[in-house]
Amino acid sequence: MAPETIQVNNLSKTYQVPEREGGFGAAVHGFFHRKYRDVQAVQQVSFQIRPGEIVGFLGPNGAGKTTTLKMLSGLLHPTGGGACVLGFTPWERKNDYLRTMTLVMGQRNRLSWDIPAADSFLLNQAVYRISDAEYKRTLDELDELLDLQPIIRKPVRNLSLGERMKCELAAGLLHRPKVLFLDEPTIGLDVISQKTVREFLREYNATRGTTILLTSHYMADIEALCRRVIIIDRGALFFDGQLSEVLDRFADFKLITIQFTPGQGGSRDGMEKFGEVLELTDASVKLKVKRDRVIAVCKALLDELPIKDIDIEEVPIEEVVRQIFAR
Repeated sequence: MAPETIQVNNLSKTYQVPEREGGFGAAVHGFFHRKYRDVQAVQQVSFQIRPGEIVGFLGPNGAGKTTTLKMLSGLLHPTGGGACVLGFTPWERKNDYLRTMTLVMGQRNRLSWDIPAADSFLLNQAVYRISDAEYKRTLDELDELLDLQPIIRKPVRNLSLGERMKCELAAGLLHRPKVLFLDEPTIGLDVISQKTVREFLREYNATRGTTILLTSHYMADIEALCRRVIIIDRGALFFDGQLSEVLDRFADFKLITIQFTPGQGGSRDGMEKFGEVLELTDASVKLKVKRDRVIAVCKALLDELPIKDIDIEEVPIEEVVRQIFAR
């Protein structure tokens, strides 16, 4: 079996944050006698990722996702624990390591704002010492997947968010990295641009075998790309396993949608005995029912009501994760 591409062992990061009370006097006192408090951004997180995996890295705002990615990409030093990516210690920032990975952040711009993306691509070619033949071959492949030619000659400031993200991804992949860290790559994009980015990442992973660790608040990204998810909350590891297991372990109910025979719809009071009523119209009702009651409820519905159609579905994964964090 191939060695793990990413190995993280008890990785921790603690920040010292200055604090003081309001007011001029407190400001003067704090200037000479500053007080700090420790903020544990990441707490002894451990996981492994195999070659070619796409893993979703989930958590609420402030959970420690971006801090973890910054440590794995070498931008931050940890305060405890260790990590190994492709045989390198990331924060040693060896040139051979930097040539094998990339970090793309949806909220950070790596391209020069006032010049065309094509010029930034040439700069990256020089930085990574990519030969002209390899650069052209890689750019042609990325152009085929992302349709770059219509946009790379425009100044970056004139690009839409979706066009800019295409160029950001291309800039990060010109040196053909083996590991790709993605932090909110679809944030702020419209639905069509999100779909384009997801399809590109799926195709790129399939053809290149690139290992991808992806954070996103859009569960459509996770469902489309990831079989496995790692969930952290308040800096600590909460769950590591198959996406389907999240439903099995944390979704204790299903959704039942009933289509009534025309003119035979039920009342809200009459439907509440079957489960929580989420939506009710003259023609249909959507119920939230405990998983262990689904069969019994469906039988009762079919016995008691004039039903035209019945549909049972899992709760959307986004709702499940939201409930996990609410706990």
